[in-house]
Amino acid sequence: MRYWKYRILVVVLGCLWSCKNDTAPPKITIAVAANMQYAIQEISKKFTSQTGIECAVVVSASGVLTAQLRQGAPYDLFVAANMKYPTTVYEQGLAIAPPKAYAYGQLVLWSMQDGIPLTMASLLDEKVKHIAIANPDTAPYGAATVAALQKAGVYDRITHKLVYGESIAQTNQFIVSGAATIGCTAQSAVRSPMLKDKGTWQLVATSLYTPITQGVVQLQRPATQAVLSTQFYDFLFSADAREILEDFGYLVPEL
Repeated sequence: MRYWKYRILVVVLGCLWSCKNDTAPPKITIAVAANMQYAIQEISKKFTSQTGIECAVVVSASGVLTAQLRQGAPYDLFVAANMKYPTTVYEQGLAIAPPKAYAYGQLVLWSMQDGIPLTMASLLDEKVKHIAIANPDTAPYGAATVAALQKAGVYDRITHKLVYGESIAQTNQFIVSGAATIGCTAQSAVRSPMLKDKGTWQLVATSLYTPITQGVVQLQRPATQAVLSTQFYDFLFSADAREILEDFGYLVPEL
């Protein structure tokens, strides 16, 4: 008798779980470059409010996310920090179409310390002990930072001061914590609600680097998921999303 009571309980719980799953809202998983972590929160929130489709966001450096995709990570979209990584993903058969540019990112110098001039020349000052940048091997903003430092003629003279974040997110932690005297990061970070009132920042002249073309791809997924990811992909190029991107300091391509 106790056995049958147990079997009945299992069947009832199974039915309840099945019903719960049947009514669960649709959901997509988005792999997002670290510079976009704040903007994507606002974009996905608005997208969900309009469509009912929930968004799970996985944030890391674009190079790290690319490695995860090669290993089979079940992401629906890849919102990258450049065109190189999503192009690689497409060429390896992991995306359904070539990447499309959704924004152009800009660099800033940022510091929590008062009295630090935010210029390339100031990086040479002995008062500047550590300079935080993203890892140029995995983070496009890190590669752009190195290019800017080289063009400014200071890179070879400050390499001993550089501390590398795995991504822009970790670079920001070094700056905000004061572990680095100054850092070079994405403008989207210093304009985010969480960080906009912290420290002082200055745009890096675009004559020193090319604004970072950021691309998105839809990844190869089952048909039901592809239908959902297409809606987010299209929304990323909508007027609502473009307005959010501009609020975070991105330049947006002409439609």
